[in-house]
Amino acid sequence: MTSKKNNLNKEDLIKIAKGLGIVLAGATLTYLEGVIAGINFGAWTSIIVAINSTLVNLFRKWKAGSQF
Repeated sequence: MTSKKNNLNKEDLIKIAKGLGIVLAGATLTYLEGVIAGINFGAWTSIIVAINSTLVNLFRKWKAGSQF
């Protein structure tokens, strides 16, 4: 069900929360890569966060597939 203009319903808020979780997981992975592996991404950090967030979402969608 879609929400009305200038209004958010529960479904919208859940989708926003999932998106926030994905972004936070991507940022956390980037941080851990820097701490554990000693990698300094420098100016590329924001790009790496985006890539890691995309990989987290890809893994989440892959794991959500049908169960046998």
